[in-house]
Amino acid sequence: QTPARRHRELKAQGSSHCSRAQGFPQACLEQAAPAAKMTASAVFILDMKGKVIISRNYRGDVPMNCVERFSGHVLEAEANDERPVWLEHGTTYIYIKYNNLYIMAVTQRNSNAAMILLFLYRLVEVFKDYFKELEEESIRDNFVITYELMDEMMDFGYPQVSEPKILREYITQEAHKLEVVKPPMAVTNAVSWRSEGIKHRKNEIFLDVVERLNLLVAANGTLLRSEILGALTYSSMRLSALVHDNPRRVA
Repeated sequence: QTPARRHRELKAQGSSHCSRAQGFPQACLEQAAPAAKMTASAVFILDMKGKVIISRNYRGDVPMNCVERFSGHVLEAEANDERPVWLEHGTTYIYIKYNNLYIMAVTQRNSNAAMILLFLYRLVEVFKDYFKELEEESIRDNFVITYELMDEMMDFGYPQVSEPKILREYITQEAHKLEVVKPPMAVTNAVSWRSEGIKHRKNEIFLDVVERLNLLVAANGTLLRSEILGALTYSSMRLSALVHDNPRRVA
């Protein structure tokens, strides 16, 4: 008995045990529910006011003005009512917030929202690896590289490469990294409460030992509880070298 004939018999009997593993054709799976796929129609990067900084339309099946609905929804939502995923007019909005940016993806397909969220977080990690800090300024200073990364990491809405080491083999252009401003050492080492150049013939520290005795005595004179609390503090010092920046503490 051929698999096709067996399939027709099972279908006539209303059997639902047909599967590809039994050698039956693809028609066996026609009634199965389609699995959710990780596809994004477009990805947007927006500032805190909801204005688009950069966007990439991968599939062309959603209107680009959908970002206006996103901006209105996020800006009007209460702090305790922010949802990373919601559906409106047949379009699913999925977003994350990082520093002063919104990274948002939209789709009109039955997509896996958790996988899209994971992709958005991975996108942030790649940007941080390239730009050192992910902020609005770093995106504006690296428009070309940002577009190249978004094209390499996703093709027609499907994730591709998300490993920074592999991406650097394709995108070799150096990115403009935000440098953290560091104050001069002379400023950080300055101690406001102590003048420079103080020298003593003999380094001295004067310490005070303070002890406190607590007693609990019964009416008949029996000692119920006792404890001694002690503290070691210094009253003055004569040190030639710079000490800790807290004048009340010596390490």
